[in-house]
Amino acid sequence: MRPVSFTKMHGLGNDFMVVDNLAEHIRFSTEDICKLSDRHTGIGFDQLLVVSRASVPDAEFDYRIYNSDGNEVEHCGNGARCFARFVHDKQLSTSRSIRVNTLNGIITLVLQDNNDVTVRMGVPVFEPSAIPFVADETQAFYSLEVAGQVLQVGAAGIGNPHVLLQVDDIETAAVEHLGPLLESHPNFPNRVNVGFMQIINRQRIRLRVFERGVGETMACGSGACAAVAIAHRQGLLDKTATVTLPGGDLQLHWPDENTSIEMTGPCSTVFEGHTRM
Repeated sequence: MRPVSFTKMHGLGNDFMVVDNLAEHIRFSTEDICKLSDRHTGIGFDQLLVVSRASVPDAEFDYRIYNSDGNEVEHCGNGARCFARFVHDKQLSTSRSIRVNTLNGIITLVLQDNNDVTVRMGVPVFEPSAIPFVADETQAFYSLEVAGQVLQVGAAGIGNPHVLLQVDDIETAAVEHLGPLLESHPNFPNRVNVGFMQIINRQRIRLRVFERGVGETMACGSGACAAVAIAHRQGLLDKTATVTLPGGDLQLHWPDENTSIEMTGPCSTVFEGHTRM
């Protein structure tokens, strides 16, 4: 058993255990993560975020992300905002613009004066093989058969895979029923994050996200980015929009289809702690 220091943080209710692994070199097993993420007997979190030494020359840190089921994933937008605040508050970086290396490449985190953080999330991809998604060609809408019904969905990759379903009312959307079925749909070989979107107007949507390996969360940053990108390509939304999630609002801006989509929102520290592994 060894002591592990951590910080509990959240971005709009999407919560994280953040660990400075620059000196300790802790290896987290799947069993470790599942025990730590348990909300009754552990610390409780949606994702574990690990700050590691940069493995590439043009980044300050490596940003490692593990879902509560122990699987490592490529991207987490709410986590990225917390990551930026963590390394700044811990004086691990004096930069206001921080480049970090993820499994899917380098992203930039920008600390704003009002305590918000802007994350340049990368360029969304729509080619099915890049998501990855099994389909014959790139389309704005795809037909997917789920539990005996045919759903019209959009799909995109923003460092991780997303599928988006438009609903009339976010409050009555079948998130608990359709979320797990779409997450593990055979057309998504790496599973998928599932978004349920209600259009309010061309500058605002409401969104709930059933996250791959986690379940529904209070907020999903990459899900918000994917929803805006997909809905814009479907002709439903402008390139600048507010996404209202159960935990609060994120501001999204996509200058053009060949540039990174930008997400701005808050992040908060809940408490500092120590545990043993």
